[in-house]
Amino acid sequence: MSAVNHFTYGPLTPLLAYVMSCIGSMLGLRLTAQAHASRGASRIRWLIGAAISIGGTGIWVMHFIGMMGFAVEGTQIKYDVPLTVASAVVAIVVVGTGLFLVSYGGGRLLALLGGGLLTGLGVASMHYLGMYAMNMSAHVSYDRKVVAASVAIAVIAATVALWFTMRVKRPIWIAGAALVMGVAVSGMHYTGMYAMLVTVDAEPSAVPGADALDFLVPLMTVISLITLTMLLMVILSPSEEELSEDAELVARLELRRRASQQPQPYPAPIPLHPRPVQRQPAQQQHSQQRPVQPQPTRPQPVFGAPVPEPQPILGAPTSPQQQGFPQDSPRSKIRRR
Repeated sequence: MSAVNHFTYGPLTPLLAYVMSCIGSMLGLRLTAQAHASRGASRIRWLIGAAISIGGTGIWVMHFIGMMGFAVEGTQIKYDVPLTVASAVVAIVVVGTGLFLVSYGGGRLLALLGGGLLTGLGVASMHYLGMYAMNMSAHVSYDRKVVAASVAIAVIAATVALWFTMRVKRPIWIAGAALVMGVAVSGMHYTGMYAMLVTVDAEPSAVPGADALDFLVPLMTVISLITLTMLLMVILSPSEEELSEDAELVARLELRRRASQQPQPYPAPIPLHPRPVQRQPAQQQHSQQRPVQPQPTRPQPVFGAPVPEPQPILGAPTSPQQQGFPQDSPRSKIRRR
């Protein structure tokens, strides 16, 4: 049994691994918040970015930073490049699958538990696949009880992380949730490393593979740069509150546009110069106001024959003056009065 050292560089590697896990988790939670406020292809892009942040930076980069502090006395450690790259892909894919299940599952409990179980098992597979990618002149075995404990931690941590992605929206709560997720991921990693039992070969042989500094450092640098790029995208993008305010403003403008397009009844035009009232003459008004007197009917004979009207005699006087009667003078009229 050889001596296994998990902290070759002291507290540097575990602290750096924890910081990277927190940064990846915080960025992933921020991206999922943006995804919940988006629709369509934009939502899918935000979720893919969250999978890269949590699975790539928060889990895979943290795992291999911790592995850089791992050393076995009496043998050299190198890494299988295809298996190491496959472990990174597994981490991103399983985290993305869990995020899509929870995001499109409507927040149901079954979707949360299923996504947490799938993501936790995937993260544990990534961890042990990365450990299997280590090549050394030694025999490696595992304590099954400790392995089971690490898998349980991975499932619980993944479920809690997915629950955070649905509930945590504010920056202060996102930061607190990222600290908790960093503790869970680091705890799962070092629990799985503790389950590893190494027995160095009696006759050391040449170890194939790539050295950690030649392979892991450039790969982790690339993933970290991608993470920083997404962090800048999140900082420059509008928040969920700003997106909701913009949506309300667009809805109001659309309602106003529809209201303006509807035909409205217009009132009758008012003439600028009203017509003058035509007044009738006083004589005509007096004649219209004077009541019409009924004309007396002439008596009819018994047998219904009409009575002829008296005809004037030719040459006979018709006026009093012509008949010889004296005409009253004005003075006589005054005296009579």
